[in-house]
Amino acid sequence: MDALIAAFNNSCAGLSHALRTERAVRQEAIVLALAVPLAFFVAVGLWQFVALVSVVLLVMAVELLNTAIEKLCDHVTPERHPMIKIVKDMGSAAVFCALLIAGLVWLAALAERLGLA
Repeated sequence: MDALIAAFNNSCAGLSHALRTERAVRQEAIVLALAVPLAFFVAVGLWQFVALVSVVLLVMAVELLNTAIEKLCDHVTPERHPMIKIVKDMGSAAVFCALLIAGLVWLAALAERLGLA
């Protein structure tokens, strides 16, 4: 049980640090805070509600991983390096893919709610 509590505390510390220092994480936290109540109105069922909230959490999770990769890269070498740029660009691409997934799920749910699908 101690290990579980320690892991939870570490997660909270990481999220807290990211919220304090990373603009993108703060923006996604705001989107999440807006998405949860909005999902109540958009979703036509429980599973759709879960999907709508989950894809926003997915975006936040991928952004946190991308941020961790960027911080590690900056720690390894603060100078500009072409290989480090590629690594950072790939992390950014992962966030973009997660955003596309979230957008598709929300569009599909909206289309169903509006009777377009």
